[in-house]
Amino acid sequence: MNQRSIQPSHRIAFVQSCWHKDIVDQCRHGFTDAIAALGVAADAIDLFEVPGGFEIPLQAQKLAKSGRYAAIVASGFIVDGGIYRHEFVADAVISSLMRVQLETEVPIISAVLTPQRFHEHEEHQRFFREHFRVKGAEAAQACVKTVDNLRRLAGANG
Repeated sequence: MNQRSIQPSHRIAFVQSCWHKDIVDQCRHGFTDAIAALGVAADAIDLFEVPGGFEIPLQAQKLAKSGRYAAIVASGFIVDGGIYRHEFVADAVISSLMRVQLETEVPIISAVLTPQRFHEHEEHQRFFREHFRVKGAEAAQACVKTVDNLRRLAGANG
């Protein structure tokens, strides 16, 4: 497949949290594998790591406002650690990503997962590692489709 032409001002940023990094890394791997298969050059993707999910929206906002990115992909894992706080964090992160997207008109593709139940045992870790790889591939497809749609719309209006 021919590589898509990504202009220097139309790069893709991938922002991931490092909380449960071994699991969240699988999203990045799924994303980079799938986006390469869709014809986007690896050097058109900039990777950024933040400590946790709560830090993703500010990083995404700064990247969106930079004017360098056609899209931003956010990946994180916000889990219930036995207190109700995770629901507030999850809501804040997802709502903030939507607000950044609408205010900057730079698409934010979310692969921030907020499962209702997560336990540290191997079965859950294996399940979520596999699930994050799938979500990474889905994020790549959504990213390319969204960027293509917005470019077509801009061309029709320009």
